[in-house]
Amino acid sequence: MSMDLNFWKYKEGAAHDDSKVYGLACCDGEYMEELEPLPVDDILGEIAAAFSSWDSPDKNHYEKEGRGAFEIFTTPQIVRLDCYGMLGEDMNTLIDILMEFGCPLYDPQVPARFGSWTDR
Repeated sequence: MSMDLNFWKYKEGAAHDDSKVYGLACCDGEYMEELEPLPVDDILGEIAAAFSSWDSPDKNHYEKEGRGAFEIFTTPQIVRLDCYGMLGEDMNTLIDILMEFGCPLYDPQVPARFGSWTDR
């Protein structure tokens, strides 16, 4: 099973249109005026530390036998994680890391954004 996990942070006072952000920023990689820039290098560093026991040929690909794999797509404003056959606990670790940066999960499979209280 595969699923994508998407994260961004709205600018203060910006209108929230999660499905639009998902389509334009997360899928097409477009810049959006209503989104904050993210500390992408810091986020990637936290992911690398949390998944240091996983095989990682580069900073955007991780896999571990029996635990699945994930790929990271970033722009200066979003982080998208494409997860393949991963355990829920490992996906929760990724979600927790992004929450530390004030970026709640948007799950397009539902579709819903969780923890939007961080956007205040």
